[in-house]
Amino acid sequence: MSLLSFTSIPKCPSSSRYSHGSTQLPLNLVTKCELNTNSGSQKLEIGSPIIVIESPKLLKTAASVPCLRPNAGLVKPGDVGRIVSRKPMDVWAVRLSIGTYLIDRKYFKPLELEE
Repeated sequence: MSLLSFTSIPKCPSSSRYSHGSTQLPLNLVTKCELNTNSGSQKLEIGSPIIVIESPKLLKTAASVPCLRPNAGLVKPGDVGRIVSRKPMDVWAVRLSIGTYLIDRKYFKPLELEE
């Protein structure tokens, strides 16, 4: 399970107060936002095998000129692929047997191979 944790400064110096008329309000600033992942086995890297657990409604190709289209049964639960690259906002380029697509992390999980 992933959790976001925020670190904030409870009070700012008086020179950093927001002034509105005669009212001065202290500002609370978020200084750091990080994603906490507790599971070491959930680590994804380029080349990691994955398995699709839920069909995305829309598919976006990972080509230089991407194409967004409805998923008409192209990517189904149980499909296996490999991570090609990571994109912003927890989106991954995944190479499947039918092509390479940009897929949000919530639609797949790492495939644990038995040796």
